[in-house]
Formats: sequence, structure tokens, C-alpha cells
Amino acid sequence: MRSDYMLDSTCDRKYHSDYPPCDWKQVEYNTIAAGFYWLGPVSGDIHRYVFQELGYDEQLKNLPENNALAGLSESLIETWRLYGNPEGAILFVVEKVSYNICDQRFPEFKIRELNPQVKVIRRTIDELGERSRLNQNGELVIDNLLINVIYYRIGYEPASYPTQKQWDTRLLLERSKAIKCPTIHYHLAGAKKVQQELSRPGALERFLDEKQVAMVRDIFVGLYALDINEEGEKTIEMALKNPERFVLKPQREGGGNNIYGSEIREELLRMRNSKERTAWILMDRICPPITKGYMIRPGATTLPPILEMVSELGIFGVLIGNSEEILSKKQLGHMLRTKIATANEGGVAAGDGSLDSPYLLD
Repeated sequence: MRSDYMLDSTCDRKYHSDYPPCDWKQVEYNTIAAGFYWLGPVSGDIHRYVFQELGYDEQLKNLPENNALAGLSESLIETWRLYGNPEGAILFVVEKVSYNICDQRFPEFKIRELNPQVKVIRRTIDELGERSRLNQNGELVIDNLLINVIYYRIGYEPASYPTQKQWDTRLLLERSKAIKCPTIHYHLAGAKKVQQELSRPGALERFLDEKQVAMVRDIFVGLYALDINEEGEKTIEMALKNPERFVLKPQREGGGNNIYGSEIREELLRMRNSKERTAWILMDRICPPITKGYMIRPGATTLPPILEMVSELGIFGVLIGNSEEILSKKQLGHMLRTKIATANEGGVAAGDGSLDSPYLLD
């Protein structure tokens, strides 16, 4: 899983006399779309290399250690062991053509490095529809190979399920005894509606103590329902008056789906009298502090200009458990994305942002 955060420059706290008053606020929570386990750490390696080339060895200590790739791979191996079949494999569910292939393959390579006994196979949803089955014990079998762990790298967007056949395949995988990463429960937990409902008074109190609730609420921004009731109407009126203050979000993981600015007004007016609006939430827009720097892009023939930019920090974590207990939970590492300050979306794959590294200051 990966939880994404931005610094918010509109808060009241002030941590450093030379820095805007900022606090960390949660952008979203990702499960399947929690990528960059390799690209996050390797970005730090690139920056360490540049620092050394420039003679800034003393500053290397300000680039934090990042074990996201090793942490993910070790956790998948741990889950593989928990299943209890040393002959079983880990299944990576992938798309037909992946534009993020390097990031997806390196966990596989790291697993082989850490434990050569663990077999990893990669299959698309369509391939699984043709070649997977459940045996008499409810175990998942693919090409006569029993599967211990299913690691979803796709399946979080409607395009993954163009026909009923793909939905049937997903159901077969979910019905199997294989350990899923994520489970269907945590997949649904990544929905924006769940994020919004957890922000309601009394929701977190069901799971956390008073001190923990206060800490978690401190990272929330305003999250508002668009249900067809009085509360939903108030949310719409609030957004129509000042759409620049908000982001309109659907129940989707991954980037490129949100609506900003004047388009929020247009979209809300379009679906105001439709049940469709309940599939969206409204969120306060986070205003991160602006920094200046260079954004390196492939194919450039001139030196890059200095740009105004903003950043988003993703924290990787893992939770292994069952319906009775949590067996393991830990933070794994991080990734940092930086985009130009005027861009709404910051997706690296879409070309709107770049991978970066945090530089720590006391």
C-alpha cells in the first residue's frame, strides 16, 4: 500500500523560521496503484551519484535511506511462506503492455535475489481466464502450478474488465485460497468514498484510541459527500460558489481522473439531478509550498530552465494478516513526485511529473 501526502501551506503551524507554515495532509491511499517501489529508491541512488560527482559528500546524509523495493519483496516472500507450500508460486497479475515495466519487474528480480526458491510468474487477466482453475481444495492452479500469493499490478480501473469474462476471472481469483495483495477489502478501502466516510466524526473512534484518532485526523483535509440529501446539496452549493478551493474525485485509483477549477462547476451542474454524483466526493484542495528547481526530461537539446514546482510524498507500507489478527505491519520506504506548480495532475507515467528525492533539513 502507499499513502500519499502533500505539505499544506495554508495551515497555522510553523516548523522553520525560513519556511512557510506547513503541515502534512493526506492526498489519497493506494493499494493496487501503489507503484514505484523500485523507481523511488533508484531516484535516490541517482541523486547520491550526482552529489558525489559534484563533491557534496557531506550532504549525502540528508538523503534518507529508502528500502521500499527490498521491503516489498521481503513481504511477498514472507506471505509466500505463510501459505505453507514450498512448491507454490507468486502470481503477478499484469497488463498486456506495461509502460511501467521496469518498476514491475524489479520486485520479481529482488525476490529471486533474496530467495531463489520462490518462483514468480506473470499473467494477464485474459491469460488467467484461459489457464487458471480452482482445485478440489479451492487452491488456485495455473498451468498445473499452485499459487500461494496473488500480487495485483492491474485491476483498479474499469478498462481492466472490458467484458464479463474478465470479471469472472477476478471472481475466480478472489474465491481461491491464495493470499491476495491486496485483498478485495483493502482494494475497496482505496476508494475515495471510504476515505471520505472515515473523516466523519466517530468513524475513526471505532478502530483507534483517542490519541491515535487525533494524530490521524491531523492529516485529513475536508472531505465531503455528494449524496442525494441535504448534506450533498450543501456540498454542491459550496463547490459552485468557489470551485478553485476543491478537487472533485471519482472512486478510482491512479492518476488522471480528478476534476479541478471551473470544470468542477460544469460537472456538478451536469450531474446534480443524477445518482451519478454519489460516485464522487469533494475534497479541499491542498496548497503545497512552491520550490524552484530543474526538471530533467528525455530528448531535451538545451539546458532545462528553472521552474516553480510542488511535490507529493508517498509512504509505502505493508500489512499482513487475516480475519483474526495482524501478523505484520511496517513502513517500507518512500517515493517523491515533483511536478510544475501550474499542473493539476502529477502523474509520472503521463508525463506531468518527475521522480524526485526528499532532502532533509533540521
